[in-house]
This record gives sequence, structure tokens and C-alpha cells, in this order.
Amino acid sequence: MHYLDYAATAPLRPEAREAMLAQWDLVGNPSSLHTAGRAARRVVEESREQIAALIGAKPGDLIFTSGGTEADNLALKGIPAAGEKRRVLISSIEHHAVLDPAQALTGCQVEAIPVDCLGRVQVDILEQMLDDDVALVAVMWANNEVGTIQPIAQIADLCKRRGIPLHSDAVQMLGQLDLDVAGVPSVALSAHKVGGPVGVGVLVLDRSLAVQPLLHGGGQERDVRSGTVDAAGIAGFAAALAAPVVDVQPLRDALIDGVQRVVPDAVLNGDPENRLPHNAHFSFPGCPGDALLMLLDAAGIAVSTGSACTAGIPQPSHVLMAMGAPEGLARSSLRFSLGWASTQADVDALLAALPGAVERARRAGLK
Repeated sequence: MHYLDYAATAPLRPEAREAMLAQWDLVGNPSSLHTAGRAARRVVEESREQIAALIGAKPGDLIFTSGGTEADNLALKGIPAAGEKRRVLISSIEHHAVLDPAQALTGCQVEAIPVDCLGRVQVDILEQMLDDDVALVAVMWANNEVGTIQPIAQIADLCKRRGIPLHSDAVQMLGQLDLDVAGVPSVALSAHKVGGPVGVGVLVLDRSLAVQPLLHGGGQERDVRSGTVDAAGIAGFAAALAAPVVDVQPLRDALIDGVQRVVPDAVLNGDPENRLPHNAHFSFPGCPGDALLMLLDAAGIAVSTGSACTAGIPQPSHVLMAMGAPEGLARSSLRFSLGWASTQADVDALLAALPGAVERARRAGLK
């Protein structure tokens, strides 16, 4: 199989596997006071310090969760619940891990921040939307579908001047480009996107920020997220994040050039310059995206029509629709994403199979 879906999940890195194997052979609850428990706690805290150093955070601000979705839910539900303000502003292209908990809020008015045709948040409009009743602003660091990177530093400064908390889902940004979370009070991260294990994530939460817990129990993780933490998984997360970064942008650029060569009318979506280095997102006019995906899959090539969390649902991409794309184009998109084990052979296989698959998918779409 030629795997081109790293934005959904990355293969487990050998460094992460080795770190977890070392912990799976040990016994000890990190909250226990005996020797085995203290040894497990040491693994958790050393990993916390390592991850924090790699992202420019304070170790005490890191709250371990079960993944990016839980981290997003904790921020989106917990921060407004801790105060009296009732407006929540979120960008119109957020992942469903942000969109859905925002829509589930009770007693809050949720408003969408518009984006332009490249998927960039319109900061001038956001500034006009801010007032003293805004409880939270949520803008993802980089989009999981089209790869556009947002001006988070500018947005964070704008929110800070108004005394409004900002939450940013940085799940796609982590491990792709230098990530410095300093100045952003709430950030969601996930281990499996960088070659760590599934089931481990982090909410970087500034200690000055009040949050209502979603889980209650043993009071772990600053009493914000109760539950026994996964020492082995956390060690795997730290090891994956510390592993050497693989520069896949030249390979991604070759993929973009190749797709535009073999399918000349393919439309590259997202910011052509300020985008994630592993992401290439195209629309193929007249070509149902789900049909094209299955044809490529039959050829041994794994790609995605967008977020893995909405895969299999025959709906147009809400991201492309928010960017102003016609519904037809929003239904005809595929995301190609690369990572630490990607090779030229993966790109070559895609480019060899793509023209025939596009032709067949277009014929199927006309029936």
C-alpha cells in the first residue's frame, strides 16, 4: 500500500514504539506513592517536560488527554462554563472536534468567523465581532483539509488586548513546522498525527485560565482532567515528537506539480504558499471524490476526501463551502498528505494511477 493519508493518522514511529515497549513491561499507577508508582510518575513528568520544551510551553500548562478531540471539547465546553460571558466565536472551517462541541453548548450564542477563498480567517471581521460578552474565540492553527495556516500570532494578540481567551486546534500543525504555543492560552495537540500512539493528546492550558472540568474523579492533571494517565502512551508521544523531523515539502511540491501535469484541470485548494508542508488538496471537476478515493484504494493508494472523522458521509466539504467553492467542487475533492515514511515511490504510484481513476470516476458521475 502507498499511504498518502498522514493528516488522518501517521504510522507509529520506531522511537515511539521502543519508548512504549519499555513502559509496558513495568507496573505502576502514576498516582500511587510506592516505588513502582513513583517510577511511572517520573516517566510522565519527564515526558511532560520534553513535550513542553519542544513546543515552547511551560510543563505545568500541559494537561494530558485521550487525544485532540477531548482536548478541544475540554476547551470549548469548559472555558465558557467557567464564566458568565455567552458569545463563542469559531472559524467556519474548524474540525468537527471544535464545531460539534460548540454547537452542543447550552446558553451560549455560537457565531462563525468567515474565511476568504484561500481558507484564511478574515481578521478584520473578527476584530469587529469582539466585544465584552465574548467568552472564547476558537481558530485552528492550520486547516486539516486544505492545509492553510492561520495568522495565529496576530489573532492571539488581538484577543489578548481584549482580554478574551483564544483556543487553537494545532493538531495538524504539530510536527510539521516549528510550533511555539507561547502567547496562545489554550492549544489542542494529538500524538498519533506525529507518529505517536492513538489515544494520547494534550491540552496546553494557561494556569491563569479558568476551566470547568468535563471529567470528575481522582483529580489528576490539575483537577482539570481526572483519570489515570497513560504513562506508556505519553512516553511514546514524547519520543515521536522528539524524533528527527523529515522535510517532506519537496516531495509534496513534486506531488502538486505531478497532479497538475497529469490532470490539468485539477484545482489546488487552500493557500498556495502559506500552507502545511505535507498537504496537497485538490478538487477534480466532475469527479465524485468518494468514487475517486475508492478507485485509488483499489490501486493500493490510500488518500482521503477530507477529515477522517466525516469519512463515508456523502456531504460536501464544509471547509470548501465556507471558502466559497461551488457544491460540485466541494464534493469532488481529495486530500493527499505525506509524512515521515513517505517516499518518491508513493508519489509515483499516485501519479500513475490518478489519470485513469479520474476518467473512470467522471464516467461514473455522469450516470
